Amino acid sequence: MAQLGKRYMCEECGTEVLCNKPGDGALNCCDKEMPLKEAKPLPSSD
Repeated sequence: MAQLGKRYMCEECGTEVLCNKPGDGALNCCDKEMPLKEAKPLPSSD
């Protein structure tokens, strides 16, 4: 299921997709399902 406002990235070719319309289907690229892109950790302010 594609979630609104989430980014998905193909691990094979590096294509990145921003979901602007949610749906029940899966996002596919290079014949594989695209996983949700993880958020980068923020640097500490120490």
